Amino acid sequence: VYRCMKICFFFPPNNYSWLNATIDIVFFFFFLFSDGRRRLHAASVNLVTRVRPLYVLLGTGGGYAAFKQYETYKDHRLEKLGLEVQPKVAYYWEVAIYKSVPTRLLSRAWGRLNQVELPTWLRKPVYSLYIWTFGVNMKEAAVEDLHQYRNLSEFFRRKLKPQARPVCDSHSMISPADGKILHFGRVKNCEVEQVKGVTYSLESFLGPQTWTESLPVSKSSFQDQLVTKEGNELYHCVIYLAPGDYHCFHSPTDWNVYHRRHFPGSLMSVNPGVARWIKELFCYNERVVLTGGWKHGFFSLTAVGATNVGSIRIYFDRDLQTNCPRYSKGSHNDVSYVTNNNQDGIVMRKGEQLGEFNLGSTIVLIFEAPKDFSFGLKPGQKIHFGEAMGSL
Repeated sequence: VYRCMKICFFFPPNNYSWLNATIDIVFFFFFLFSDGRRRLHAASVNLVTRVRPLYVLLGTGGGYAAFKQYETYKDHRLEKLGLEVQPKVAYYWEVAIYKSVPTRLLSRAWGRLNQVELPTWLRKPVYSLYIWTFGVNMKEAAVEDLHQYRNLSEFFRRKLKPQARPVCDSHSMISPADGKILHFGRVKNCEVEQVKGVTYSLESFLGPQTWTESLPVSKSSFQDQLVTKEGNELYHCVIYLAPGDYHCFHSPTDWNVYHRRHFPGSLMSVNPGVARWIKELFCYNERVVLTGGWKHGFFSLTAVGATNVGSIRIYFDRDLQTNCPRYSKGSHNDVSYVTNNNQDGIVMRKGEQLGEFNLGSTIVLIFEAPKDFSFGLKPGQKIHFGEAMGSL
């Protein structure tokens, strides 16, 4: 059995001579139909009587994970050779199995663990291990002394020195956070790309267009309803925050926040590998959508939750509660910041603190701009809060 598995999975023809493959196949069938058949039957009966469900589950899961890892390794080799690799999207049953994992419960448990105050003598070893693992630059932190952080939560939410992230004044839009650019560009046919080749529905992501009466509702497509000015286009940008990044996010431009929509949902991982694997990943996960307007029209910023990142905090909205134990599947909660006494909503200035994650996650910007708007970015590049993202 091992020899057949070796032929089928581990040694493809280009790495394994056909002579050895033929010898192994002949050996296998000789063993199966000779005296080895009786011994194989006796061994299988003995195995069935001793089998344990947990071992079968671990073995099956481990084998499947190893096979997926091998496929990823082959794709990386093709990419290094300059060949384009088509993304392999997960099947429905694979997504269903992943969603069945109690990630929300695990995230709440992780959140409580983060709040546990560590003894002073233990703080430096724990934080140093985290710094070494994820490459954290503590020279940029406002407080460099590791003993000053009482728990992991305070360490994750550390502030930076004011001079560490200068805000670009010459461009109207800056990066709202430190992170990695997964994808950017124009929105086409009501579909947004979370990574190259893997898309999600714009309407599923933002929800029904009911946040303000000022937007036109007579247009045919959902995308056209968001474009308020003639000649403008809809753009998007996806920024992934790794666990070692600065976890606060800021206002990317001068704009007014009119509405907040909270989608309870799953808390699957949003790292680039999973984003390439699961289509509409951002639509499955819990997220907070802030919509409003800037000088060129519609503007939205969405904070997407992830595994161990159930807590999303918006500084000006203390009523927001994320990762609650119970919620209705497919539901969303709406809050309007526009009142009779305040028609401007929440006024945000470029670079102003907006919110924070407890760990790394994702920021999605969807906004309206003139057709001559261009991104000054490259897919996969590292970007810091305050750096320019694009210009007219």
